[in-house]
Amino acid sequence: MYQKTLKSKINFKGVGLHSGLVANLVVKPSAPNSGITFVRVDYKGKEKIIQAHISNALPAKLCTTISNKHVSISTIEHLMSALSGLGIDNATVEVDSQELPILDGSSKEFAIAIQDIGTTVQSSEKKYIKILKKIIVKDKDKSISIEPTNKNKLEIDYEIDFHDRVIKKQSKKIDLEKNGFMEVHDSRTFCLQKDLENIFKMGLAKGGSLENAIVVSEDKVLNQDGLRYKDEFVRHKILDCIGDLYLAGYSLIGKVNCYQGGHDMTRKLLDALIKNKNAWNLVTQKTKNFSSVSSYSPNQLVVNL
Repeated sequence: MYQKTLKSKINFKGVGLHSGLVANLVVKPSAPNSGITFVRVDYKGKEKIIQAHISNALPAKLCTTISNKHVSISTIEHLMSALSGLGIDNATVEVDSQELPILDGSSKEFAIAIQDIGTTVQSSEKKYIKILKKIIVKDKDKSISIEPTNKNKLEIDYEIDFHDRVIKKQSKKIDLEKNGFMEVHDSRTFCLQKDLENIFKMGLAKGGSLENAIVVSEDKVLNQDGLRYKDEFVRHKILDCIGDLYLAGYSLIGKVNCYQGGHDMTRKLLDALIKNKNAWNLVTQKTKNFSSVSSYSPNQLVVNL
């Protein structure tokens, strides 16, 4: 019912997946109603603070990036997923590089550290964005939507289909209220070996290795220890989605359905949601049962890309 922050600061160090640069990361407690704030401590100018909000999100390849037009920070999705999934409303994230460390390619190390350090309950009530009408984003055969639910929680139903011999078609549903984050928190990022040449040409994955990503080659997984789950691929997609959705600024109450989506489609869904003020209400635990769909608004909004 009340907001939470960390009991004390947590330190991480590691290489950035795409930049290949070593980054030092500190996640600190912060005041009620401050949200998740990122700080580029290596930047000498005054404009070093970036609020983790959809209004600051940039189109990006293979990761989630936020910017204040002076500095940017990339690959924030795994940390954001851990903060969202473990109910952290307020935190300050300091980093001395352009990209967060990838660690093992999942949210596992972030989640373990947060659980170990513990949380502090704060004096302000927790706020939620409650969905009042359905919003759909479509791009050819891909789609992602968010719609109202009477269950007063966030549910995610995700499906992927890579038309290959390893990943194939996978689907999974999770319930964030029933600790669904922990079902996906240790699922790692992945790529197809055949796509690596193009990824390298884009100047990405400079810090990638079999220590922080799953690589699929035709009919096999190249990682020596194999997969953590048979459906680790769709689990990681959900992990990313949880982190990206937290750019709404608050926890969501609604149901997300996604087919073949990704970072950019989730960004466009949130952008459409936040800009349509009659599609949602900001509520608290006490009031979230009493919001109703606006009588003057259409039942849904469809965005075709």
